[in-house]
Amino acid sequence: MKRFFPVLNTRNAIVLILIILMIDQASKIYIKLHYPLSVYGQAAILDWGFFKILFIENKGMAWGTKFNDLLPFISEEVAKLLLTLFRIVAIGFLGFWLRGILRSSSPYLLRLALCFIFAGAIGNLIDSIFYGLLFSHSYGQVAQFLPDEGYAGLFYGHVVDMLQFPLVSWVWPNWVPGIGGQSYTFFEYVFNVADSAISIGVGILLFFNKKIFGQKE
Repeated sequence: MKRFFPVLNTRNAIVLILIILMIDQASKIYIKLHYPLSVYGQAAILDWGFFKILFIENKGMAWGTKFNDLLPFISEEVAKLLLTLFRIVAIGFLGFWLRGILRSSSPYLLRLALCFIFAGAIGNLIDSIFYGLLFSHSYGQVAQFLPDEGYAGLFYGHVVDMLQFPLVSWVWPNWVPGIGGQSYTFFEYVFNVADSAISIGVGILLFFNKKIFGQKE
């Protein structure tokens, strides 16, 4: 397997994390400062059929899930704050784990996977903490950078998503219970570079599980 770095030590790990973060943030800032939010039914920013670039903002977790979807007795504002605080705590634990892994003789693939996951988690956390203050809203307009008043307060920013791979669409047969006659697009979820980094890291852990955790430190 060809390696990103001959030795994934602490210095090289920081370089890798920073590269992922720069790509992630550059793509999000470019989208924010050049396009308004994509409206349902509106043409995509880029449409190659199997690959599209859109602009949506995610207030929740993966697939738009929010804490108040799981805990309906709390308000949306409280749910958003709890989500951001949870991300901060989770990244703290992940960073502590990664630091220990880099200082040990852990397998290369484990180091690589955690670097991707850590970088992706920080990328989305930056959106959640700062974007509400740094940008004006994008509803029907292109956002402004450093406006007099941002679209949300500290910790209440929305995560910017723009990538979509709608690989294939079909209509469910009428005999399928509950969804018969409805159209469906496989992998219509919209995501970003940070999400991709997290998915790559998790994928490495899953596909190389035996190779990673079968080795002794």
